[in-house]
Amino acid sequence: MTLAKRRLVWDLGGLLLLAVLSPQMARAGESVLDARVDAMLGRMTTEEKVAQLTQISGDLESGQVTPALQEMIRAGRVGSILNNKDPRQIHALQHLALEGTSHLRLPLLFGYDVIHGFRTVFPIPLGEAATFDPALVERAAAVAAREARAAGIAWTFAPMVDIARDPRWGRIAEGAGEDPFLGSVMAAARVRGFQGADISAPDRVAACAKHYVAYGAAEAGRDYNSVDISERTLRTVYLPPFKAAVDAGVATLMSAFNDLSGIPCTANRFILTDILRGEWAFPGMVVSDWQAVGELVNHRVAATPADAAREALLAGVDMDMVSEHYARYLPALVAAGRVPMARIDEAVRRVLALKLKLGIFDRPYADPAAAPATWLTPENRALAREEARRSLVLLKNEGALLPLAKGPQPIAVIGPLADSRVDMLGSWSADGRAEDAVTVLEGIRQAVSPGTRVLHAEGCAIEGGSTEGLAAAATLAREAGRAVLVVGEAGSMSGEAGSRAYLDLPGHQRALVEAVHATGVPTVLVVMSGRPLTLTREAAAVPALVEAWFPGVEAGHAVADVLFGDVSPGGKLPVTFPRTIGQVPIHYDAKSTGRPADLNDRFTSRYLDESNDPLFPFGFGLSYTTFAIHDLRLSATSIAPDGSLTVSVDATNTGRVAGDEVVQLYLQDVASSVTRPVRELAGFQRVSLAPGETRTVSFGVGPRSLGLWNRDLHFVVEPGEFKVWAAQSSVGGIEGSFRVE
Repeated sequence: MTLAKRRLVWDLGGLLLLAVLSPQMARAGESVLDARVDAMLGRMTTEEKVAQLTQISGDLESGQVTPALQEMIRAGRVGSILNNKDPRQIHALQHLALEGTSHLRLPLLFGYDVIHGFRTVFPIPLGEAATFDPALVERAAAVAAREARAAGIAWTFAPMVDIARDPRWGRIAEGAGEDPFLGSVMAAARVRGFQGADISAPDRVAACAKHYVAYGAAEAGRDYNSVDISERTLRTVYLPPFKAAVDAGVATLMSAFNDLSGIPCTANRFILTDILRGEWAFPGMVVSDWQAVGELVNHRVAATPADAAREALLAGVDMDMVSEHYARYLPALVAAGRVPMARIDEAVRRVLALKLKLGIFDRPYADPAAAPATWLTPENRALAREEARRSLVLLKNEGALLPLAKGPQPIAVIGPLADSRVDMLGSWSADGRAEDAVTVLEGIRQAVSPGTRVLHAEGCAIEGGSTEGLAAAATLAREAGRAVLVVGEAGSMSGEAGSRAYLDLPGHQRALVEAVHATGVPTVLVVMSGRPLTLTREAAAVPALVEAWFPGVEAGHAVADVLFGDVSPGGKLPVTFPRTIGQVPIHYDAKSTGRPADLNDRFTSRYLDESNDPLFPFGFGLSYTTFAIHDLRLSATSIAPDGSLTVSVDATNTGRVAGDEVVQLYLQDVASSVTRPVRELAGFQRVSLAPGETRTVSFGVGPRSLGLWNRDLHFVVEPGEFKVWAAQSSVGGIEGSFRVE
């Protein structure tokens, strides 16, 4: 049967069913989509249903699909495929499914980790968060969706919305950092960007908020490790970004690898059903993480793989990623009465509904020949450059060394990351290709005046290697008279399985910084990393320091734009930078404790051998101009618990060049029934100001910002005094107050 005839059969079947059920549907308010799902479900065997709950991967190294997998697809024994990004291969596999031997011949759902771009690679998500510009992040996600969908990928395993407060954890690179409010705003922005107003549009993909939940709190910052936190902390810190994603309409969620207070997330009915389905009424589909269903045996909460399949399904995981435990064991579990068919049907309905919403029943094929025309277009590269330069954070600029003059003095560009194309992209770079990336060396060479000599030396490797190149690098710096030193991590050192016990510059890079510093040459240090590093010695040595994260395909142009002043830096830190590994985990919204730190009193919450203060605080970032935050106004000095008020403040560019400032709003509940942080971010706005320009920035403050989970774990707003600060970082600012009566 041809695809056109088969589609006609499905349409006729749906119409007949609608004719029969129309009175009942009118009374029950069922949708046409529900009827189509029910029509399909009624024709499926248990094995065919379970097939829709099974996701399989091709070979990760070669990208080739095995003959065994091809036969599974032909026979209709798989519902979804991940890790295929070649549009020709995706087209061929979809053809196998639709022209195969199964009587249903349902289309496949193709998923991929499109984390920060598909072919056009944007800054890593931690860098995107540093823009404090959700509208820009949404635009970047929309480009990623367009490029991925053109390849036939209809589902991305993003955004990662885990809150991370331990930079040893490599996956901090994939999220928005340490703050629940910022994380929630960025989660919603990326969901909107991926899915748009109409998820069925040919340039949109289904988003997947992950990893549900508290994966970022892994003990010792070690990936896949255990998490043991209170329910109040879960609800206050780790759940809000997921709730924001759900409120934004996210189509799917992914359960996390970790156990949560003794119960693995993949088998945790409390989070997957009680909260997600019960409290939040989430209608979408939940997929496990890679082989996480099978790993319930490793957790030792399931004695056998069959038990693992049963535990995961009954807890609320609809689709099994890769382990194939659903496919192998669920039919027998249903036959034995250990798994109710109603739960199978519920999960299958969600999978089929997602496929219908995405439009892949009606448009199952992408055009492989047309796909490349959507990739890496000049417009996409321009957006990648814009986001990259807005993500850069200026951390130090002693003596106004920056911006640099474009000529005629020579410039030495030194360091193992200065000309490394692949490392510009960072981890999880989808179909990004090293040959498309612009390195910092290339960006600087293109930016300077034609007569300016640009000298280059690697100095040392990112990791390991020898120190033989240090002297030559120092000599080059002396010859040039000024240096840009590009150091940091390899792109592969963060992301999944990228945990690090030490946060110093790896290899001999610290020695390289010291060798160049010893020359006395004015030096700009550009750091590329997927996490905060401990840069205390380096920050003290160099006059200028820029955190560049991994900026993506337009890295070199973006860095050059900022170094030479074509753009004034305006990014802010979405995560605290520690002075030393001993301070980790560290985050700005700590609590007072019963004995707040006092340097004059040993018996307070402090270190004997280090300050409590970070090297650089959350929300911090400098500019080439200066700003004043002034004239704080509150629309009311007293509100009811269900009331709200507006906080307004003026921001003025007091310097000589245009620039961006991120005005930040922080709150403190002065006294409450449970302990709360000393400050909590409640709003932010990035504004662009010309020299001398003043703009009023306003924030709404209401129950969502003021409430807490009380002693009975009810979300309430308690009467009392609240302090409010308008600030340029999580430290300082101008203060006001109001009361909840």
